[in-house]
Amino acid sequence: MAQGGAALEIIDQKFKRLTIGSAVLEVLHEDCRWAEGPVWFGDGGYLVWSDIPNNRLLRYIPEVGVSTFRAPSNYINGNTRDREGRLVSCSHGARAVLRTELDGTITTLVDSYNGKRLNSPNDVVVKSDGTIWFTDPTYGILSDYEGYKSEPEQPGCHVYRFDPADGSLTVVADDFAKPNGLAFSPDESILYVSDTGRSHDPDVPTHIRQFSVNGAKLGNPGVFTVLDNGSSDGFRLDTDGNIWTSAGPGVNVYDPGGNLLGRIKTGHATSNVAFGGARRNRLFITASQHLMSIYVTATGLQRP
Repeated sequence: MAQGGAALEIIDQKFKRLTIGSAVLEVLHEDCRWAEGPVWFGDGGYLVWSDIPNNRLLRYIPEVGVSTFRAPSNYINGNTRDREGRLVSCSHGARAVLRTELDGTITTLVDSYNGKRLNSPNDVVVKSDGTIWFTDPTYGILSDYEGYKSEPEQPGCHVYRFDPADGSLTVVADDFAKPNGLAFSPDESILYVSDTGRSHDPDVPTHIRQFSVNGAKLGNPGVFTVLDNGSSDGFRLDTDGNIWTSAGPGVNVYDPGGNLLGRIKTGHATSNVAFGGARRNRLFITASQHLMSIYVTATGLQRP
């Protein structure tokens, strides 16, 4: 598929400054069951992403192609990297947050809270102080398709903060139906979290919420934006604080005030995004069975 400028829907003229009208929406791979969790390795020059139902992680190397990064993956969903460059992943199968050490060994960081198993960690971000923040809906235990069907042991679906320094795990938000994507603002003063509970309850709003970050706690909860074309499964920010989020059959882009600037139309149910490339100006998009990419003028807020 090569849609070029036709892939872009401009709603606000600001969107023109963030995108390239002649850029082509490229399909890099189309052999997944459900693609998710893209993360860019700038030091290695490649992208890793999850194919959850196929129980594997895949790797894309520009000018080389796609190969298997890890199989089985224990049904990994969301991925990020910590400040040491280690891969941090949410495993549906292990019901845990895992870390891949630099020598390739895998460490279970956390898999329980108050003596009971987590639901199925979904998406994860690492703050500059090394703490790991993640969402824990029940998607991975609802069936045997993306994990292992099980009864939830936690009383709800929460957002957690894990501190590897002392091993502490705390609930920072407990009023979500199914918390999903999350990311910090450029200065880390705001944490954005999406709720995709509409997947199982039509009364749950399709919004992204925002919280002020006060050390290890969140405050001042509010609605950042309400999506009008699907739910926000996963998202990333650019260096100017704009949010690039999956939304139905494409990617919505919002300014820091929550105003919709435009859309990138993928034509497929879109799950997540990640900035990458040598200049962090290539937006990688996981959409249904596909890995796609498009060059933009924005610079991704990529750490490390």
